[in-house]
Amino acid sequence: MSQARIIDGKAFAARLREQVAAEVADLKAQHGLTPGLAVVLVGEDPASQVYVRSKGEQTLAAGMHSETHRLPAETSQAELLSLVERLNDDPAIHGLLVQFPVPDHMSQAAIVAAISPDKDVDGLTVTNAGRLASGLPALTACTPAGCMVLLKDVVGDLSGKRAVVVGRSNLMGKPMAQLLLAADCTVTIAHSRTQDLAAVCREADILVAAVGRPQMVKGDWIKPGATVIDVGINRIPKEDGKTRLVGDVDFEAAKAVAGAITPVPGGVGPMTIAMLLANTVAAAKRLNGIAD
Repeated sequence: MSQARIIDGKAFAARLREQVAAEVADLKAQHGLTPGLAVVLVGEDPASQVYVRSKGEQTLAAGMHSETHRLPAETSQAELLSLVERLNDDPAIHGLLVQFPVPDHMSQAAIVAAISPDKDVDGLTVTNAGRLASGLPALTACTPAGCMVLLKDVVGDLSGKRAVVVGRSNLMGKPMAQLLLAADCTVTIAHSRTQDLAAVCREADILVAAVGRPQMVKGDWIKPGATVIDVGINRIPKEDGKTRLVGDVDFEAAKAVAGAITPVPGGVGPMTIAMLLANTVAAAKRLNGIAD
């Protein structure tokens, strides 16, 4: 039996960042416009520290303006919302995100609601979620948008394909389903309470796993030849006491069945920041009345 094609998200993201950098250079030359991204980090979450540093580095590498606002964990919600409001009003900032998770005394919903939909490059506001669901132009959550770029490259025309999304979060599962629906797929959203989840997954020509459970999706859950997009990033212990990254899919078993599959790491992850840069450029153009 032939092995699945391994989808190289790292290489694809590098090409996408090159395209973004070229577009940024064009905006500077033709319009005197430098897209700006502001990231707010509250507290000392180690994974968030890594993500935020990487976002800042890649933003600068693309020729964009980058701001990182680091706040101590004891910062009040009112202080954070005041900073968000100031960044909403800053004409040099076109993309704005607060890195989640935030400390327990803060409300994620209240923070998202405070972000201007025009600068909501994470695609989390009710306005952008509603525009996406209505088929209107929207800033779309970066990870599902990156998944769609990979799918269109690997599969081509998605029309009529049966797609199953395992996971229903506002950040991933719901927007992923909306994007697949907009591409004329027949879409099922499955989750932890879905009856006979394995059978539902086996119906999928396109299977997107986004549940946050390490290696939950087994090889025999996958339809032969299906395209598998693994969004999970989980750390599991190794025998030497260290940890390793795995996805939500049992990769070794799945690659013997699937037609194509994203690895973890090196699959979906690199696409997320690349799409964040692309979203920031799109937001800068819209805020300045520049047509695509």
